[in-house]
Amino acid sequence: MQATDKTGRAVYWGTGRRKTSVARVRLVPGDGKLVINGKPGDLYLQYNPTYLAAAKAPLETLGLEHEYDVLVNASGGGLTGQADSIKLGVARALCELDPDHRKPLKIEGYLTRDPRAVERKKYGLHKARKAPQYSKR
Repeated sequence: MQATDKTGRAVYWGTGRRKTSVARVRLVPGDGKLVINGKPGDLYLQYNPTYLAAAKAPLETLGLEHEYDVLVNASGGGLTGQADSIKLGVARALCELDPDHRKPLKIEGYLTRDPRAVERKKYGLHKARKAPQYSKR
């Protein structure tokens, strides 16, 4: 969804989800900063190159990594889930920015939500599938 901020700059929104993580992403014209929950992105993601690469991957695919600031409000889950939810949110925001971005992002798989989540525990079992030890006698 496109809107404008207080200074009149265009803002593009995207929401990403993964496991129990939710990331509300705003793309604002800028110089490529990543800010997550008010902290610099590299500090929030603990300088982990895998997480940082995942969060910035859609922008790098389109060559826009130095043209937009990414402002994120992330909650739930751990860093892996949050990094992947940011990736989906950025990709969706880029599709809002220009519908022509959709095809390259879709080819890379950045617009596909990962449906995997933790399976619930069942009664009579220790975990979702781990059963008590069988005793013949």
